[in-house]
Amino acid sequence: MNYHTYYAKADRPVETCVVGTGGFGQSFLAQARRVPLMNARIAVDITSEAAASGLRAAGIDPREIRICDSAQDAKAAWDRGDHIAVSDLATVADLPVDVIVEATGRPLAAARHALIAVEAGKHLALVTKELDSVVGPGLKHLAAEHDLVVTTVDGDQPSLLIGLATWAEVMGFSVIAAGKSSEYDFVYDPSSRRLTSNERLAEGVDLESHWSLGERDVREILAARDAAIAGFPQRAVPDLCELMVVANATGLQPDRMDLHAPLARINEVPTIFSHRDGGGILSGERRLDVFHCLRKPDEISFAGGVFVAIRCENAASWEMLAQKGHIVSRTGETAMVFLPRHLLGLEAATSILDAAIHNVSGYGSDYRPRYDLIAVATEDLPAGTVLSMGGHHHTISGLTAEFRPAGSLSDNAPAPFYLAADCRFAAPVRKGQEVRMKDLDLPGTSALLTLRRKQDARFFGQ
Repeated sequence: MNYHTYYAKADRPVETCVVGTGGFGQSFLAQARRVPLMNARIAVDITSEAAASGLRAAGIDPREIRICDSAQDAKAAWDRGDHIAVSDLATVADLPVDVIVEATGRPLAAARHALIAVEAGKHLALVTKELDSVVGPGLKHLAAEHDLVVTTVDGDQPSLLIGLATWAEVMGFSVIAAGKSSEYDFVYDPSSRRLTSNERLAEGVDLESHWSLGERDVREILAARDAAIAGFPQRAVPDLCELMVVANATGLQPDRMDLHAPLARINEVPTIFSHRDGGGILSGERRLDVFHCLRKPDEISFAGGVFVAIRCENAASWEMLAQKGHIVSRTGETAMVFLPRHLLGLEAATSILDAAIHNVSGYGSDYRPRYDLIAVATEDLPAGTVLSMGGHHHTISGLTAEFRPAGSLSDNAPAPFYLAADCRFAAPVRKGQEVRMKDLDLPGTSALLTLRRKQDARFFGQ
């Protein structure tokens, strides 16, 4: 496809406003300066000064930035052609912006911003997967009632994987598995027996004897690797959150409710993510999962990219493709097609342009709550415990996450992980137990809870 032709009907640049100027927001602001069909002149953050700092970090001349405390000040700055920094989206909601890019990563704040965007008649690019995992399908339908688009965003794995998996199915491939690599590689130096991942380091690790899959039993070698890296985290809530969005958009499903998450070298992926009858780890097809990329220091990374494992329907074709370097399983029955990248805000423009120019959402037409990402206690938690969400990966101490079939939120229903964020326990929860809705002291005025109730009513009739 020629992208110049695809977007040729645009008669002016798409105007955007970025809410949240962290890593994704800054990368989006920086790249927007170079996208001919898009402008990004407004930044919103917790404080106006933080928003202005985000604009400066993206390369905006400080002399062109105006901190605005009122809608009137913002309108005047807009008319002058300035860049605008504010602490509240409502201050700039009436400016002639086409798309709000919500990238705060904070589900409660993002719910409010989503409602402001819809009420102001703006499309919404939803980078905040934490909000998406709780109310994404309902929010998309709410916006459609106002002839607006809510879309996932290229540059993040959910959008890229939705695109790759649906492309594979349109092409007629049988998808055995689809997924992504985790955010951080496991890098092993055999000369020193040192293993590093995400600034963690372990000495004297024995992976050399479990390095090559060869003809060994897949589950046996994965168990050995798992034991060798026991001191490293092997499940990450963001990975589950992202794949849950994909599941709701595509109907792909997890093989395990907490994912297999094996430690795997890139060339092993189609062998590992194949059916058990063929020597893999899966119990069925159209499965979702994540792998931790195992490599040596001088080997290529998967770079947090996405993949599909597909059935090799025609042996001659795949023999030819294997000779060209495509990765085929050791049985020759499955192959991997992959995108070894996710470029954050640097490639988000395609989703924004699709929403504003073509009125198209990256979720597709059948985005609905098939699964919930629910909270499970990893330790005994007494009543009164505050479930503070924090850190780069927006985790909650004492909790992990798992998939569950989606349902409405009765008192006894499992609580969505990010609905529990920053709430207080009304009752004690034991280690290993699902957190139930009745266990949480939820704020009565939560925009997030209001949106979830509306989503439940739409899809479950309650």
